[in-house]
Amino acid sequence: MRETPIDETVERLVRELRDVLSGQDRCVATAESLTGGYLAAALSAGPHAERWYRGGIVAYQPEVKYGLLRTPHGPVVTAPTAQAMAASAAVLLGADYAVGVTGVGGPAPSEGKPAGTVYISTSDGKVATAAELYEFEGDPVRVLHQTICASLRALIARVLECDQPAP
Repeated sequence: MRETPIDETVERLVRELRDVLSGQDRCVATAESLTGGYLAAALSAGPHAERWYRGGIVAYQPEVKYGLLRTPHGPVVTAPTAQAMAASAAVLLGADYAVGVTGVGGPAPSEGKPAGTVYISTSDGKVATAAELYEFEGDPVRVLHQTICASLRALIARVLECDQPAP
């Protein structure tokens, strides 16, 4: 059996995201590249996902990112690409929050960046955050796992941040 990046940690983070969304009548969406749909799979398997997960876009090839997700042309393992992915996913899927993730899963470098280089951005449906740069280590499955966990944590943080009353 092939190893999967979805484990108990990912399932716990999905439940935590569901919990912070509960009572808000809000939903999330995803735009992912290197994770190839594993983030969407983890979310759609979450408790009562039909209530809070709008869906996801897997944009693996650059042309899909440029056309559908309106990312800047050029290298795709960049902060602006992750930001455009998050913002576009929120709009295209009608979500209150979204996450965009792009990077190099490995085992080989790509675009002059080492395996494990990942950018993650979230959107509140209006504004995308500055993309966070991660430099994960390990084989491709380990990089995917770390990316999924970081993406879920970023979404949880964004929902909690937006849930705070204005000063």
